Amino acid sequence: MLIKLLKSILFWLLLTSSLAFVWPEFGFAFDPFVMSKWLLWSAIFLTMFSLGGLVSPDELKPLRSHPFWVALGVLTQVTVMPLAAWLATKLIPMDEDMALGVLLVGCVPGAMASNVLTNTARGSVAYSVSLTSVATLLSPLTVPGILWVLSGHQSEGFRAQSSLLLATFVTLPTILGYFASARSERFRFVLKSCGPLIASIALLWIITTVVAANRDALQEASLGILLALLAINLAGYLGGYCVGSLSHLPSSYRRALTLEIGMQNAGVGTTLAVSILGSGTVATIPTAVYTFGCMLTGTILAVFWQRCD
Repeated sequence: MLIKLLKSILFWLLLTSSLAFVWPEFGFAFDPFVMSKWLLWSAIFLTMFSLGGLVSPDELKPLRSHPFWVALGVLTQVTVMPLAAWLATKLIPMDEDMALGVLLVGCVPGAMASNVLTNTARGSVAYSVSLTSVATLLSPLTVPGILWVLSGHQSEGFRAQSSLLLATFVTLPTILGYFASARSERFRFVLKSCGPLIASIALLWIITTVVAANRDALQEASLGILLALLAINLAGYLGGYCVGSLSHLPSSYRRALTLEIGMQNAGVGTTLAVSILGSGTVATIPTAVYTFGCMLTGTILAVFWQRCD
């Protein structure tokens, strides 16, 4: 039981973030959780490179065998989640930066953690990986485009900067990692051995930094914001499952689509908010909180499906 707990990223997520939150109480003169925005992006680059290298050609078969299913899944993600986030900002009073953080939650691509949980849920991992890969590659276009449509106040400079950052630190390393792994068997072996650990550590590093930068603001996160994020998360799961059912996807594909839509790469959204609005912006609160939320609800859903079988 203890070994299983120590292998759980959710356990380490809660432990490290809690430590980052209470660190000033220890009275130390230094704060190991403070990190510049470029170190944050370096962590994102390392994460996406590692995850790109873990994708094998076999896992992308749905792109060739069922391209419509992949297109349907990506289309569901770029409509259901942004609309759910936009609706939340309209129904719950919040300031402009907080609303931007909620919109970022809805606009960023799916999280690679959904691939792991899809395996737990006995869903189609190949379909899940295909959805995540395509959504990630398209993110320099979809994220700023959707943000512009849903929040017309964003300037052309904002859209250009967010596109450049996503292309450089999300799309590019994913492609580089994939081709480096595909061309070198030795590199692929090494990455298969340590890639998941590297990606997990980098993700935890990103989240703890965000928690440390927003200690005071996190204490002020309203119940309304928490309920809004939960509603967005559940709307994603419901939307993914309904689209999969109406499209008559196999059960394993429906599970993959459900988890993919509801679980967003909020780490990327957090780093994007920090880079453009500064480390003190409250826009990072929804993205940081959502990382906890979707990991928790996704794990519960995946285990539920596993036990149903």
